[in-house]
Amino acid sequence: MSERPLHEGKLDRAQTLSNVRSEATYEAISVNPVTPVIGVEVEGVDMTSDVPDAQIEELNQALANHNVLFFRDQPELTAEQQIAFAKRFGGLHIHPAAPQGEKYPELFVIHTHGESFVNNGADWHTDVSCDEEPPLGTMLQIHRTPPSGGDTLFANMYAAYDALSEKMKTFLSERTAIHDSERAFRGRYADKGVDDTGAVFPRNEHPVVRTHPVSGRQALYVNETFTSRIRGMAEDESNALLEFLFRHVSRPEFQVRFNWQPNSIAFWDNRCTQHLAMWDYWPNERYGHRVTVKGDRPFYKAN
Repeated sequence: MSERPLHEGKLDRAQTLSNVRSEATYEAISVNPVTPVIGVEVEGVDMTSDVPDAQIEELNQALANHNVLFFRDQPELTAEQQIAFAKRFGGLHIHPAAPQGEKYPELFVIHTHGESFVNNGADWHTDVSCDEEPPLGTMLQIHRTPPSGGDTLFANMYAAYDALSEKMKTFLSERTAIHDSERAFRGRYADKGVDDTGAVFPRNEHPVVRTHPVSGRQALYVNETFTSRIRGMAEDESNALLEFLFRHVSRPEFQVRFNWQPNSIAFWDNRCTQHLAMWDYWPNERYGHRVTVKGDRPFYKAN
């Protein structure tokens, strides 16, 4: 019996996890990969000005290809500038539970400090997947950073899907899941003065495997913050499958870890990406502004 080379399988796995199939040529922006699997740093975009259509088009493609875009070369944007830039990608989403400012209801203030009870995004999730039409993407600029810590982890759901066996892919492609925000949002913003007595929070059903409308690739679409049940399965079966998937999607090889600097920006694609915000800097402060772009209803289409 012949011996198998030590590297056999490893190269195939590296190719599976990488985004080589989504490589593209960009002419209007500069794109530098952070890891082979997820994340690029983007240069050459001035968000304080009227960004050219050619750059918006390439940013849309880069977002779908690489899951999350990082910008290190922007000044502190005003609320008007951040909102105007985000609107180039679609209408803006209003959060169903977070406090809203009277002047800019679409602007979500991210602020954690020594008196905070909870941290935004402390578990793996994709933003507001409980909505009937979950957000396309989210753009966050952190204005004030703690002396250390406060990183955000992003995970590639294309890679998470690709790493599954063919039998598991087929099984999951026929499943839908319930995304329920009651457990995530009820009382969540009480420390910010929100009284949600009588509020009804979104609850919707989405495919477990989602087809990206731009890239055409398949991505896993379940997350531990919002996904509560696999439709058509007994509760213990559903719990066991979700536990496996939640562990699977958070594997380190699918991830990039972003270290925020003052005025850093991350713009992530909620259709193929999950993220988790570390709260390892208490009692120090972290402050910024988030704007979210509306999306459409998730669907699955076999390749």
